Amino acid sequence: MTTAIDTPQDQGFRLSQLIYDTRYRSITIQVIAMLAFMFIAAFLVRNTITNLANLGKEIDFGFLFNPANYDINQRLIEYDSTSTNLRAAMVGLLNTLLVAFMGCILATVVGVVAGVLRLSKNWLISKLMTVYVETFRNIPVVIWIIATMAVLSEALPQPRAFRGETPSASMWLWDSVAVTNRGTYIPAPVWGPGSVFVVLVFLLSLLAIWAFNRYAHRRFEATGQILPKFWINLAILFVPTLLVFFLLGRPIGLDLPALKGFNFQGGTMLRNPMLALWLALSFYTGAFIAEIVRSGILAISKGQSEAAFALGLRPSRTMNLVILPQALRVIIPPLISQFLNLTKNSSLALAVGYQDLRATLGGTTMNNTGRELECMLLMMLIYLVVSLFISSGMNIYNKSVKLKER
Repeated sequence: MTTAIDTPQDQGFRLSQLIYDTRYRSITIQVIAMLAFMFIAAFLVRNTITNLANLGKEIDFGFLFNPANYDINQRLIEYDSTSTNLRAAMVGLLNTLLVAFMGCILATVVGVVAGVLRLSKNWLISKLMTVYVETFRNIPVVIWIIATMAVLSEALPQPRAFRGETPSASMWLWDSVAVTNRGTYIPAPVWGPGSVFVVLVFLLSLLAIWAFNRYAHRRFEATGQILPKFWINLAILFVPTLLVFFLLGRPIGLDLPALKGFNFQGGTMLRNPMLALWLALSFYTGAFIAEIVRSGILAISKGQSEAAFALGLRPSRTMNLVILPQALRVIIPPLISQFLNLTKNSSLALAVGYQDLRATLGGTTMNNTGRELECMLLMMLIYLVVSLFISSGMNIYNKSVKLKER
């Protein structure tokens, strides 16, 4: 005789399941949190719009097309006081991107060199790099920016020091570069007919270098043979460009700076505020990158180095071919954060008078127009887009160096 076992019948969906059923509870909490966030955001936006309306200030971005009525001393594109506020914001953005780009390059070079040298067996070099890293990391970056500006303004010679039969200061690089307390004057290119072809060949040379390096890497992985990439890359970069340059009759000239009157004329002037900001941000961020590089190298097992030495590889080859390629997987993620920090720290340019995005759109333009909210929103959006662009580019590179499993 068998006994039937009653099975519970499915009673359908009940509202109580949203709280007590683990299948729905997490979704319920997320929906409630999202609704609460949207309610708070809507309240803040509505409250802001109401307060601005009571003050007679509606949200309006039309001020961007009004004349800026102020000058910008350091600029990469044409601009004068009659240009629009939008043009002034573009000049400030380009100044920010210029410092960020140059800063990321110099900070990476300084950080990699300092990080590797901190692991040197030479006691003096190792300790000097330790002093550099600890000194720069533990002093606020704005102090380094101001201190660098003070050094450039006070320690460098005045233009009049280059004058006279026995000048106390002299120009560099065959009298083509003048470093003064007002700024650094470098040669400026003069574009003549046919110069576009020289530039095009130079860009194609860069593409050829990239293709050659990929080929050399695949050949190395397939055969173990190492090509002299440095000299070949150097030849690819300069030989075609110089050949076209001379065949076209030297279409690109140089406007050299020369002392005329009380200051240098001609060439391109790199103002001290930009140099101070660039150097301070680079060496400050380089100290953090040095620790990232050091930790990445230490994360690689010593057995890797011992195996490379057993195969007869020199220490330099071991570092370039064995250690650093593996350490990149550890180095790149925190390196992205340092690049983002350097870009955002460039907003401290106001401390030395460098007119970047913060000083133009978030400074003079905002004060002249009285459009605080609009300027802040635009500036936040621009910094967000720039940061996301940097992060996306570095994440693509990070995926290319990740360990690929079979």
